[in-house]
Amino acid sequence: MSVLSGKKIVLGISGGIAAYKTATLVRMFIKAGAEVQVIMTPASKDFVTPLTLSTLSKNPVFSAFYNEEDENASWNNHVEIGLWADLMLIAPATANTLSKMANGTCDNLLLATYLSAKCPVYFAPAMDLDMYKHPSTLTSFSKLQSFGNIMIPAESGELASGLSGEGRMAEPENIISFIENDVAGKLPLRGKKILVTAGPTHEAIDPVRFIGNHSSGKMGFEIANEAAKLGAEVTLISGPSHLNVENESVQLVRVVSAEEMYQACHLFFEKTDVAIAAAAVADYRPKNRATQKIKKEESSFNIELERTKDILVSLGEIKKNQFLIGFALETENEIENAKAKIQKKNLDLIVLNSLQDDGAGFGTPTNKVTFIDKNFTIEPMDLKSKGAVARDILNKVIAHYND
Repeated sequence: MSVLSGKKIVLGISGGIAAYKTATLVRMFIKAGAEVQVIMTPASKDFVTPLTLSTLSKNPVFSAFYNEEDENASWNNHVEIGLWADLMLIAPATANTLSKMANGTCDNLLLATYLSAKCPVYFAPAMDLDMYKHPSTLTSFSKLQSFGNIMIPAESGELASGLSGEGRMAEPENIISFIENDVAGKLPLRGKKILVTAGPTHEAIDPVRFIGNHSSGKMGFEIANEAAKLGAEVTLISGPSHLNVENESVQLVRVVSAEEMYQACHLFFEKTDVAIAAAAVADYRPKNRATQKIKKEESSFNIELERTKDILVSLGEIKKNQFLIGFALETENEIENAKAKIQKKNLDLIVLNSLQDDGAGFGTPTNKVTFIDKNFTIEPMDLKSKGAVARDILNKVIAHYND
């Protein structure tokens, strides 16, 4: 899966002949899983039609602050567009547009959006050979890069003038590759291997009945998907759950019982950098599993239970340099019980859930957690979506590697 999947991209098009390549560029962004909003300068519409780009992007194309033909139309808010974007690309970036960007000239919607953008901005120059080498153009390149904007160098080849040399806008596939490599190289968990457990386990009583709990697996799946977005190589070991991974780069291993999860965790743990145990693993299982469905014959029925293996304890015993994170779901003496688990299981961090908090626990879209590290530093968090909690957990991982 492309690192551009799920990204919101503003594509700014200025008035050069290379604008004809932007149809392919939009199509490639969409194929990579990105959402694209095109903004055109008025001059660029002489080279490629808004209809083509709106059809390919599946979004209306903007080129002015408002529709002069519709007095009731709302204006195109350049600030909203600039804040919406995860990244902005200006391609082709003509000498005229580059000069305006470098000097803060704001005479069209594209430039107003550029000046409002808080995201990374890429620009792909396109102009004739002598223009590309002119001191004023080189000054624009230098100023824009000093602003933190990222230049996608022009390529050499036949130019519109008939000359051949440097100044040709990079081909769409090369632009996509450049941006993907740049984004991937800056992801904070790039190169890290993260193991995540999720969901409940089901401990069989007979072929049709089991002991389990109400865990949906949502917290673990959110952590896995967010970790993959941040560049990690993720293995997700999930007990029975209806959920599926959103990011194709997550390796999903499905298990049923605590024993199966134990075996899967030990299979991957040695080569793992970070392990996040979000699964609600059963503490007990039936000592003897019936091979046939148990018939309803007696007025009462007893099941002898035995302890399952404690996966976190076993991982804590063998960990070397792994950063090990556990979860604790408590109903009383929450902080003290969580601290005891940190010591007993050799954890670096524990994520404490309390069933006393509204909006936390199994089956909810939200969670309210408290972080406690191995030094017993306590950090209570507000009620948040499980996706936001996942990001908070992974920020702890990032901070660990940045120390």
